[in-house]
Amino acid sequence: MAHETADTLGEFLRARRGQISPRQVGLPAGERRRVPGLRREEVAQLAGISPEYYLRLEQGRNLNPSDQILAALAGALQLDEDAVAYLHRLAHPAPPARRTRSRARTNQGDLQPLLDSWPQTPAYVQGPGGRVVAANRPAVLLCPFFAVGHNPLRAAFLEPEMRSLYPQWDDMTAKTVSGLRAMIDVDEADSELLETIGELTVASERFRTLWTRREVRRRDTGLTRLNHPLVGELDLHYEKMVRPQARQLIVVYYADQGSADAERLALLSSL
Repeated sequence: MAHETADTLGEFLRARRGQISPRQVGLPAGERRRVPGLRREEVAQLAGISPEYYLRLEQGRNLNPSDQILAALAGALQLDEDAVAYLHRLAHPAPPARRTRSRARTNQGDLQPLLDSWPQTPAYVQGPGGRVVAANRPAVLLCPFFAVGHNPLRAAFLEPEMRSLYPQWDDMTAKTVSGLRAMIDVDEADSELLETIGELTVASERFRTLWTRREVRRRDTGLTRLNHPLVGELDLHYEKMVRPQARQLIVVYYADQGSADAERLALLSSL
């Protein structure tokens, strides 16, 4: 399980250099390339470090690179802000003394009264394992896998209904996995979440492909399109808010006021 879910600095560097073409960084493509992306020595050249030192990083034989080295690698691999933060987490993990599992846990469904006070705003809460622990009626009407007890991450990849609900399923799943990479700390992750990741790695080719690409990007807000079987097409904004102490994620959907999407969402909530 650990092999499937955990990540290392070397694995991350290998995955990301495989996604950068020589032309993207101003290098000649050349002939007889055995890898689709950059070679190790090309990354080292771009970062201004020796090939031997970079090889040690990929092999896990140098586990304490400086911030200057990490910044150089981030520039060479064209990492964005979220990927840079992930790179630093892998290179400098929190010491055991700072890792604690004794965080305060609130009642899992303590937000249910708040969610119920939003009669036309779909909202649900996920626990640390990814399972929904509270949801209002509009959320369940919007998607049955947002109901209490379900795991939206698992459903996104294994439930055929999700492909029908999300016409841009490829984009949705890519955002889901890159957002998961940005948020998860494997050393503190709930065992149920790690089991779900392991299950999806085996059962879903799509998830396995996305997970091994190691793309990292937070998705706290955005726009998603749904093709609902009862009210048709919906373009909805979403907000994701973390409750750190409870280790919960609140997900809220809403439409632009006065829009046709808002009317369809109101109709759905009234059913």
